[in-house]
Amino acid sequence: MLRKGLGYFSRYFSLILLVAIWQGVCSAGLISSHVLASPLAVVLTAETLVRDGTLPKNLVVSLVRAASGLSLAVIIGVVLALVSGLSRMGEEVVDGPMQIFRTLPALALVPLFILWFGIGETPKILLVAFGAAFPIYLNLHKGIRGVDVRLLEMGKTLGLSHSKVVRDIILPSALPDFIVGLRFAVGISWLMLVVAEQVNAESGIGHMMMDAEDFLRTDVILVGLAVYGFLGLMSDQIVRYIERFFLIWSLDKNREVS
Repeated sequence: MLRKGLGYFSRYFSLILLVAIWQGVCSAGLISSHVLASPLAVVLTAETLVRDGTLPKNLVVSLVRAASGLSLAVIIGVVLALVSGLSRMGEEVVDGPMQIFRTLPALALVPLFILWFGIGETPKILLVAFGAAFPIYLNLHKGIRGVDVRLLEMGKTLGLSHSKVVRDIILPSALPDFIVGLRFAVGISWLMLVVAEQVNAESGIGHMMMDAEDFLRTDVILVGLAVYGFLGLMSDQIVRYIERFFLIWSLDKNREVS
């Protein structure tokens, strides 16, 4: 028990030391608050933003945008991966454009998205969906194409129809790769949200940070960054829980091997 506690402490010791040095430098006046706010100032600002409702209101808006964009990305990524992974013709039609689109920088698409979809919620959600769809597509496509040939031959031997082979063999075998893609997609959705909320946004964590930049409020900016980091960590933990729930057979198998 003691060894476990020391392990946790040693893991976070460098982070605690860094925060202590940061606070010390700021308290000594070596760094201006307009350049970098102290950790204590960040905590006090976060408390103020929570009390006056600014942070909860913007947080809800950001969560809705991220969830909407990620949901759309999952639908698009899964459908395109199925079309491309289950059909040679589908791969020739879908995979080429997807490989091209995934190399396009998100910032370069912002003017087009505003021109096409206006300055409301639609371009922001679509930007998140655009970035998050690719890891889902790539990993699920890899999982479908990487199914063990012996399993497919066994399905044919048992006389399974093509739809049953897809449902009972291909999709379960590709599920671990889909989960990996989903984890990447969750992280990318928050990155894309940062870009989306800093362009013609009237609410959201990114908008709050942009307003703070105009007034040199580095404490508010750091609160926004901390919120993004916390949301990314929590969403990743949720995906890990989903992975343990749906892939318990795979985890048990790995334990047996080890």
